[in-house]
Amino acid sequence: MASGIFIVPILTLFFHTSIHAAIGASIVSVIACSCASAAPFIRSRLTNIRLAILLETATTLGALSGVFLIGLVSTRFLYGLFTAVLLISARQMLARRREAVVDAAPSSDCLASRLRLHASYPESSGAERTYQVGNVPLGMSLMYGAGLISALLGIGSGVLKIPAMDAALRLPIKVSSATSNFMIGVTAAASAVAWYSRGEIDVNLAGPVALGSVVGALLGARLLMWLPAEKLRLFFVAVLILLAGQMLMSTFGIQFPGDLS
Repeated sequence: MASGIFIVPILTLFFHTSIHAAIGASIVSVIACSCASAAPFIRSRLTNIRLAILLETATTLGALSGVFLIGLVSTRFLYGLFTAVLLISARQMLARRREAVVDAAPSSDCLASRLRLHASYPESSGAERTYQVGNVPLGMSLMYGAGLISALLGIGSGVLKIPAMDAALRLPIKVSSATSNFMIGVTAAASAVAWYSRGEIDVNLAGPVALGSVVGALLGARLLMWLPAEKLRLFFVAVLILLAGQMLMSTFGIQFPGDLS
């Protein structure tokens, strides 16, 4: 999961940082984590680069649209929107994804075929698995919405992109995860320029947050190999629900117990 989904609540709730400063720092950390972890996925051919470039046009346009809304939406609205994203994230972590199995040959008339988006990747067994890209126009529409929310909240929006790729584009889970990871850095970079020009990125805050995020991401990748997946899933769901409850309290200006500031 992109670090922004945790960084913004942690900075605002426990370090009493303004939500705009927290979002600015989060965007920088998303860029750093995406750059650090994208290369292994590309080497393993899990990332569909042609599809990522196409989808990123819609995502970046959504991010730029979100940037124009930054000064128009209230802090309370941002807290409320973040609460909704946290709850969606928890729901997605509990959902059981199913791989789409397509045996028929792709139609030569579909947009994905004309753009040569169908591809393949090597399985752990060494076998080559081919897959077809589904409804590209619907996927582009969903990517626009993901980019808009990413710009407003400073998150990588992978929690929105991956389900969209599963549902609309019918990508294998490994491919959707790797392609989303490749895209979130580009989306965040488009948002970061606007946030920096507004003076909302505090370098003294963003630097340590980005460094810690990259170290944590590399450590997490190693821990993932031996931690029990089901217990890890339930732990993160509990954390997300806890953060969502506290962000909801902030939406209505209620301080959670222990907040004496």
